[in-house]
Formats: sequence, C-alpha cells, structure tokens
Amino acid sequence: MRILHTSDWHLGRSFHGAGLLDAQHGFIDALLQTVTTEHVDVVLIAGDVYDRALPSVDAVTLFDDAVVRLREAGATVIATSGNHDSALRLGFGSRLLGHAGLHLRTQVADLDTPILLDGGGFTVAVYGLPYLEPRMVAETLGVEAPGHPPVIRAAMDRVRADLAARRAVSSQPIRSLAMAHVFAAHGQPSDSERELSIGGLDIVPIEEFADVDYAALGHLHGRQRLAETIRYSGSPIAYSFSEANHRKGAWLLDVTADGLASIEPVDWPAAKALRVLRGRLEDLLADESLADAAGAWCQVTLTDRDRPAQAMERLRTRFPGTLVLYFEPEGRPAAVERTYRDRLAAAENPLQVCTGFIDHVRQRPPSGPEAELLARILDGAASSRVAR
Repeated sequence: MRILHTSDWHLGRSFHGAGLLDAQHGFIDALLQTVTTEHVDVVLIAGDVYDRALPSVDAVTLFDDAVVRLREAGATVIATSGNHDSALRLGFGSRLLGHAGLHLRTQVADLDTPILLDGGGFTVAVYGLPYLEPRMVAETLGVEAPGHPPVIRAAMDRVRADLAARRAVSSQPIRSLAMAHVFAAHGQPSDSERELSIGGLDIVPIEEFADVDYAALGHLHGRQRLAETIRYSGSPIAYSFSEANHRKGAWLLDVTADGLASIEPVDWPAAKALRVLRGRLEDLLADESLADAAGAWCQVTLTDRDRPAQAMERLRTRFPGTLVLYFEPEGRPAAVERTYRDRLAAAENPLQVCTGFIDHVRQRPPSGPEAELLARILDGAASSRVAR
C-alpha cells in the first residue's frame, strides 16, 4: 500500500500581503500528479488544512476541488484538524464523508477509532489525533499535569490499547500509523508556525510515537526526520522567508504485511522563488549575480550607514517582488545609536532637537537643504515670539 504523508496546507494563507491562491492551486496540481504517477492509495493531511478557523470561500472551494480530484484518482483521503483549523467546522459531516472516502478526525472521542484500510492480506490502521489543546481536552483524557506531553501520552495510550486489542483477535497482520499535529522534540521550527504554548510546555518527546509503524506529524513547516519512522512532511509551499532553503514536498511510504518497506521524499517545485538579500543599497542594485532575484519574492536587509531615501521604491526597480525590508546599519558611530532620550538630553538648542528626532525616526540625518529649512522655520518661530 502506498501512502503519501502531507500536512500544513494552510489553504487561504497570504505571504506578507501577497496572495497565495495561485501557488496553492499549483500545489494541488503537483499533488495530483504525484498521486497518479506514483499510484498512491492514501493521502494523509496531518492538520492545518486551512489557515484560519473561518476559512475564505476560495479556500473551502479549493479543498473541495482537491478532495474530489484525489478521489477520482483513486486515493483515500485522511485528514486531521490542526491548531489553525476549527475542529467543529472541518469535521462537519465526517461520518457521511467517510463513506465517500474522505475520513476526518477532529474529535477527541474518535482518536482511538482507526480508519482501517485493506492491504490485501493485511490491514493498515490509521489513527488520527486532532490538535489537542491541553486546556480543552485534559479532563476528557484524565490528565492533570500541564502542557502537551501528558495529553499526547494519554492519547497514545488509548491508541496503543486499541491497537493491541485489534491485533489480539485479528487473523492477519495489522500495521499502524498515527497522525498528530504537535511540536515534537528535536524538530526544527520556522517563522511561519504559530506557537502552541509558552515555556516549552508544548514539546512532546518522540518516544510517545515509538509503538506505531509510522508517525505522520504536522505543525512544523520544514520536511524533517526525527527518527526513521517519525517524520514531519512540512508545508507544501513556503509561508515565510525562513523557509527559503526548504525543499517542499511530502513523504511517500510503502507499507507491506511485514511493516514499513520504504520511505522516500517527494519534491514539489516552488511557484515562486524566495530570496533573502543583505547589503548596501547601491551594491545590491549593481550586483550582477543577483539577476535571478528579479523574479523572486525578496526579503532585503539594508546595511547602509544611513537609511537611504526611498529605499523600497528603488529596490523594486530591480527586485519588484520585494515584500519585506529591514534596516541594520553597519559602521554607524556609537553616538548615532544612542536612544532618543539620550539625544534629547544632549541637545544644546532647538535645531539639534529637531535634527536628532529626524535621525532617530528614519535612521538618516537631515540633508543640508533639510537642515537649512528647519533652521529658517525655527528662526521664524523665534522672531514671531519676539514680535509679540
């Protein structure tokens, strides 16, 4: 049986104000091509189908279209809710949809009720753990300790108990997969994930997933291997510039009666490249090695001693896809880096107060003509007071 592990589709998300609907349509096309060419039997979505609890009409339409196309290609779809999803909304009609080949696991009560898949001489039991917010599910799971680890441990105890009971009475081998939307220990986060908690109470030991043949994890957006059978698929497209070097895709599993036969990465091309640029404005505009960045989305950090005028406008003449601009001046004198309070205290006259304020706000002192204009305005104000 061939199973494709995906997660974190985040349908409806934008990228620093730029729409991603076309890129997400492209991902669905790539997904369908993989399902068709690799003869995938089952597609897993380990949480965060949508980016918001109230997804847009376009996002819901795209998911509906994706599921229909996957079913027409012959793949069963199994999805769990993530911390961005509304479990109630995503899970609406789940019992009916299950008969049509779309299996949704969004409720605590269903986490130890597996989707049973016939492998021809063996069974694959897929357990779907929705995102489990400790404050909401601790009482149901009989947990008193704070944080995610005890909640996941209690959930997996239920999974282990159900799996043991089924294997005890089954006449054929039962292979097991668990889907979970968690921050597992040793995982590498990126900037686009929402924190699950504060103070490390969200980090779940990977040993909690050691008793299943494969753990298909979601939440972290980089595809990564925590152990041979415990992995994140990552998001199918990049959702932050911290993911500029990620290789986006999924994991393709071959499961047999004897267990997990193979795990291979599947790569999907990016709809638009990401570039992270750093340097002085004039150097970036003149650097011929950055020609490929002209067609990419760019995050730029300018290191000019003084903040250049119209920096974003000038950058976009060469890099029209510049979405994020930071300033980290290098080589500015220590006096320039003083706090505004220090500058105000050191000012000897009103003109220094004004020029210091301008330098503080825009990280560039007034030009000669600007300083002259300020001086004339201040002199005029002083003369008016004297005249009265």
